[in-house]
Amino acid sequence: MLAVLSPGQGSQKPGFLNPWLDVAGVEARLRWWSALAGVDLVHLGTRADADEIKDTARTQPLLVAAALLAAEHLPMHDVALVAGHSVGELGAAALAGVLPAEAAVTLAGVRGREMAAACALEPTGMAAVLGGDPDEVLAALRTHGLHAANRNGAGQIVAAGAVAGLEKLAAEPPARARIIRLQVAGAFHTPYMAPAESALAGVAAGVTVADPARILLSNLDGSPVGHGRETVQRLVRQVTAPVRWDLCMRALADLGVTGVVELPPAGTLAGLVKRELKGEGVPEVVTLNTPDDLPAARRLVARHGGAAAHRPAARFRVVVSPAAGVFTPVTELAEGAELRAGQVLGHVSGRRGPVEVTAHHTGPLTEWLAHHADPVAPGQPLVRIGGSH
Repeated sequence: MLAVLSPGQGSQKPGFLNPWLDVAGVEARLRWWSALAGVDLVHLGTRADADEIKDTARTQPLLVAAALLAAEHLPMHDVALVAGHSVGELGAAALAGVLPAEAAVTLAGVRGREMAAACALEPTGMAAVLGGDPDEVLAALRTHGLHAANRNGAGQIVAAGAVAGLEKLAAEPPARARIIRLQVAGAFHTPYMAPAESALAGVAAGVTVADPARILLSNLDGSPVGHGRETVQRLVRQVTAPVRWDLCMRALADLGVTGVVELPPAGTLAGLVKRELKGEGVPEVVTLNTPDDLPAARRLVARHGGAAAHRPAARFRVVVSPAAGVFTPVTELAEGAELRAGQVLGHVSGRRGPVEVTAHHTGPLTEWLAHHADPVAPGQPLVRIGGSH
């Protein structure tokens, strides 16, 4: 099975679209999409320096446009699965057939502008935590009032929150962990982005959508999304929710992905896939950065692509919150416990009192996605339950 991946913010490089302007029709398409996104994508992808293209309002539509441009030159009808990291999810949703390309670029422009505006409200930031025991890292983040904004696998968790909290984390790092401050405008994928989520929701509600034509993995919990409107709701929710790229990579392994093409600007996701899946059989990977890489990417599609006799399903199910409130899990249930359908997993306490959370499927409790006293929103993933194809 072949997967096509769309990268997120931080992967951009000055001038990375220069080689693509020699391809017929690319510059005209970029100028059309520039009008939709409200930024000059031709300038940003060719002449802008590193400082200019790290501006969130500019970077996000640039990355979505770059991925979609490159994908137009691949035989996407033979691609079974798509996924994107953070803003890359908008590109992946377009490649899955959920959104028109124009809608994806437009929403990326809105998302980028509104997240940049939210960043300006108070001093926040992000830092990569490399190494250390994951549970100890997450505990340290909670101690300093920080959020795990990205869980990228391969020993990498990205902390986000108030600058003061990040400074305390750097001064008192978890054992065997390194803290690297990231040059970003603010605390993406945390509650600090709530104004941006609200603004994006208002625009996204008017977009015409379709159900995915191929498997589309969600950053929210790594699961395939089956319906177009649910996809858009998840894309909006992702502005304040953590990016669970570790679960997306686990789904690649669960689904038997053997080949991966990363769209431009490529390299970051390919590296994570190689490091994370090395024990489970590393897929063959092609990084598509320039038109010169297209022949290798097409050959990979020919080797690993093609329509499957049946659409595979991930070997897990996700239980989501039935209401807004504070989550309390059943303390006796540890990861690895065998669950039965209908079993009570915990409850969510909100304005109307406690609401039970129950398992809808039989299988092992693979992972708690929310923990004791965590605030949760309706539809937020709480528990991952294993299963079979």
